[in-house]
Amino acid sequence: MTHDDLIRDVLTSVRSIAIVGFSANPGRPSHGVAKFLQTRGYHVILVNPGLAGQEILGQKVHAALADIRVPVDMVDVFRRSGEVAGVTDQALALSPRPYAIWTQLGVRDDEAARRAEAGGIRVVQNHCPAIEIPQLGIPPVSAFP
Repeated sequence: MTHDDLIRDVLTSVRSIAIVGFSANPGRPSHGVAKFLQTRGYHVILVNPGLAGQEILGQKVHAALADIRVPVDMVDVFRRSGEVAGVTDQALALSPRPYAIWTQLGVRDDEAARRAEAGGIRVVQNHCPAIEIPQLGIPPVSAFP
């Protein structure tokens, strides 16, 4: 499977995306990506302990992945590379486990990626879904089979 095939598979297989490290600031990339994913029909779940309980972009913000009460298909990480291992541990503890863990541009942890893959989770690192969706021509969620 090529890298583009992996990205296409992930983006057309998931419906719910937890944005870990979401910012309430509209100028921050995590805010813009969350809003973009919503416009594409994904159910976006916001995660930031400092904003927990607030409603932003029409969604309640959660303190941690463990606080989310619906299945999470993908975890999109907007945290420093050094924090990916902890987020991966949280994702591996979810039941059911997410289909994918995605790390944003400039963010990678190869050891955490190996652990996630060993746990049956697909991993995309150092990419942005808001860039990949238009580049690969991924249709809105409503068009998925």
